[in-house]
Amino acid sequence: MIARFLLFLSLALAAPAATAQEFITVPGPISDEAFYRLVSCAARPGGACAKPQIRWPEARRLHLTVGIAQIDRAFPSYKLNLVDAAIDAAIEEINGSGAYLLLERVYEGTPDIGVYLLQTAQGGTITSTGNPEMDGETLAVGRVAIRSVGGDIRSATIAISRDIMRREIASVVLEELVQAMGLPTDIQSPAYGDSIFNETGNSVVRLLGQDAEALRRHYPRP
Repeated sequence: MIARFLLFLSLALAAPAATAQEFITVPGPISDEAFYRLVSCAARPGGACAKPQIRWPEARRLHLTVGIAQIDRAFPSYKLNLVDAAIDAAIEEINGSGAYLLLERVYEGTPDIGVYLLQTAQGGTITSTGNPEMDGETLAVGRVAIRSVGGDIRSATIAISRDIMRREIASVVLEELVQAMGLPTDIQSPAYGDSIFNETGNSVVRLLGQDAEALRRHYPRP
């Protein structure tokens, strides 16, 4: 079988769309199943998937590693400390969600999910990662790129702009890490202001309600 590589890009806050629509607008609350299909495969309520569903392979789900892969000199040191704490908090949220996942923070080697803290300004072009999934792309305040073969995720990369506001950091890190699990599509609706997938805000720091349910559906316990 010919391996097919798929790249999914997620933007935190508004930015030009990449190769596929990154959010879907709904007028009000939708069912758990519709919400899950929206965030996992860009399906409109009652519609078909617009993207394939992708997941980390079962053999890797209980030992996924997360670490900071690059820190540009122009990235503010006080924001580095906040990102560092936000990564630990996001891992705790995902590990406590009830999904069949266990993430681990690492400080050496190449993590499964690498976080790049960049000198790139908000709205600028990424040039310094050496990562073909990232370099040349536009950066809002956060972005995730997922490399997959068929339906299996092989690696993920998260980029954070130097211009991210301190009040956004915890939410953006959590959002991008959740989306690196294979839930790449945001939702735009006044009914979902308290969702980590909310397209128009970066303030949510907990995985609750339909957010956690979507992660559990994507990675059900045996």
